[in-house]
Amino acid sequence: MLDPAKKKEMLRTMIQVRAFEEKLNDLYQKQVMFGSPHSYRGQEAIAAGVCAALEPSDLIASYHRGTGHLVAKGADLYKLLCECIGRRDGYSKGRGGKMHMGDLSFGFLGNTGTVGATVPFATGAALAAKIRGGREVAVSFMGDGAMNQGVVHEAMNMAGLWKLPVVYIVENNLYAMTVSVEKSVAVKQLADRAAAYGFEGKAIDGNDAELVYEETRRAADKARRGDGPTLLECLTYRWDGHFGGDPGTGYRKREEIEEWKRRDPIRRLKEKLSAENRLTEAEFERISAAVYAELDEIAAKAEASPLPAAEVNIDDVFAR
Repeated sequence: MLDPAKKKEMLRTMIQVRAFEEKLNDLYQKQVMFGSPHSYRGQEAIAAGVCAALEPSDLIASYHRGTGHLVAKGADLYKLLCECIGRRDGYSKGRGGKMHMGDLSFGFLGNTGTVGATVPFATGAALAAKIRGGREVAVSFMGDGAMNQGVVHEAMNMAGLWKLPVVYIVENNLYAMTVSVEKSVAVKQLADRAAAYGFEGKAIDGNDAELVYEETRRAADKARRGDGPTLLECLTYRWDGHFGGDPGTGYRKREEIEEWKRRDPIRRLKEKLSAENRLTEAEFERISAAVYAELDEIAAKAEASPLPAAEVNIDDVFAR
């Protein structure tokens, strides 16, 4: 059984992820943010469970709905928020925004708005780790829509052939933008596709943080032993629209949204801990209040921080 302290740590991470997403939305509504947020609310158990199961030296590659992954992996929240709102103190000096940053100091390979691109990122990192003889495992986060990209199949085939130390996390929230997975995928489970590349695929409840942790830990241990990749299809749901300006309705029924909200991953882990007499309501409220207060302070500091000077646009450019 997972250590209760580890479960509490994951619960706090999930609350932190949700608080960060809500703060981003607030800043977007205030027109402080450049670009649009892609909310991760409802999917917090995946980021928290996966990253808690990894070692500090392990690597992750993230996509457009990726701020939750960065928070869970240990990003500096001030630098992360600064980048999201285009400030000089951000990870990419305010030039990349929420979809274009990276920092290997905490195992973050980078994120991208190019659908499916995290798969070759992580696969290449896994190949490098194998060549070096290192212990690192690379993790690729992706949405269900990425599974229909050609480069995903090419990279997964290579990973299976060479038994690379990589774990593919498919966050199946049932919709690629506005298109239901039922209308875009022929198989019933995306995890079934892993068999074509010669490695294990498994569909799990992505709203169960403890289960996500256990399955990721098993997959990472397997990869570290040299037994090759695993694809984990984590079934989940985004509570909000695809992006900031999308109400999330029209292509989804309100009843469906409300049904998934009743499966709130934060509430589920909270109730597990309460049933085990490991968490009181007062303690949960204290944790939540502390997390939201910290985000308020960070946001105030980030909003007051300067925009990048025009000169930085040619910094770190190696081909002109």
